[in-house]
Amino acid sequence: MAKVFQFFKESKAELKKVVWPTKEDVFSSIKVVIISTFVVAVVLGLLDLGFTQLFRLVMR
Repeated sequence: MAKVFQFFKESKAELKKVVWPTKEDVFSSIKVVIISTFVVAVVLGLLDLGFTQLFRLVMR
């Protein structure tokens, strides 16, 4: 049981050493993720559309 308490004590000490990001950093990162996800979705959608049209052309 003493090891469990030691674990939590050490975990608390380690969490005090963490440098947490600022609110602005978090929002900036969120914007990058949303924009890059949108761009990748559009590119993959266009590729899918192109391959679908190519497949239909070949199968005629």
